[in-house]
Amino acid sequence: MTAPRSPKPARQKPKPAEAKPVAPREKASLHPRNRHQGRYDFPALIKSTPELAKFVIINPYGKESIDFASPEAVRVFNRALLKSFYGIAHWDIPADYLCPPVPGRADYVHFLADLLARHNDGEIPRGAAVKVLDIGTGANCVYPLIGYSDYRWHFLGSEIDPTAIASAKAIVQANGLNKAIQLRQQANRKQILLGLLEDGERFDLTMCNPPFHASLEEATKGSQRKWRALGKADPKRKLPVLNFGGQAAELWCEGGEARFVTQLIGESAQVAGQVLWFSTLVSKASNLPAIQAALKKAGALHSQVVEMSQGQKQSRFVAWTFQSEAQQQAWRQSRWVRKG
Repeated sequence: MTAPRSPKPARQKPKPAEAKPVAPREKASLHPRNRHQGRYDFPALIKSTPELAKFVIINPYGKESIDFASPEAVRVFNRALLKSFYGIAHWDIPADYLCPPVPGRADYVHFLADLLARHNDGEIPRGAAVKVLDIGTGANCVYPLIGYSDYRWHFLGSEIDPTAIASAKAIVQANGLNKAIQLRQQANRKQILLGLLEDGERFDLTMCNPPFHASLEEATKGSQRKWRALGKADPKRKLPVLNFGGQAAELWCEGGEARFVTQLIGESAQVAGQVLWFSTLVSKASNLPAIQAALKKAGALHSQVVEMSQGQKQSRFVAWTFQSEAQQQAWRQSRWVRKG
């Protein structure tokens, strides 16, 4: 008689692997001409801006970073980036004003340069002949600083907020850029382009970072979602309930992004002959159908959506023109082509 087999021990379920933070993607998806490829060289940044040293931390992935939940850290970080990469020796903004991510702002400028190049035999037009209108330039004046540094374009920055205008002017003056960058206040808070442009002024480009939200409550919820995401990435981090940089006019307006952009499109049709290409960032892809309908209604002859990607973040801008192909070529000949 065969002896009964001893029962096999019950199989134990393998323990789930301990979750480890997944390092974010490199910034390889930035525009090829963007200066901020790869990881930040913190020793070099600290050498140019020593005050940055006290804000550098080691993130959950074991890499040097800063606490992006700290407005002061982000402000000093931006100061270091602008000084190291763009030669901006003096840069600061008032407390509680929007402190933008520099690499993403640079991408918008570079893709606009590509837009002009496509209508200029593949060559990016550079120098003071190219005039750009930055709608809502903010206290930070970042787009004009980058555009002038990389392409020597000349800028007019518009604003409705006198404090933001004063801050931007202080940055321009401190860096000796008065000839390249001018600021102008839009006196009518209900208008964007109308009443702003002077007769005879011509701009090759307009750019805009519109208010994304429809209310302060919506902006607050968006901020809280961002902080919760940061908290999941680093549970040890103590985060505020609400801590975004930005004044009301920078973050929200009645009707939100869709209404602002459709108003911008409607006003652009009334100054169609003064601008070659209009453009604006669009945060929410769900707003694109309404924007495209507004472009059709306004009579834009050409328009395009340019997708951008900065690491985990997806963004885009819409560009449009009322100029025919022949008119675009005539514009180029009269403004960009060197005579003789």
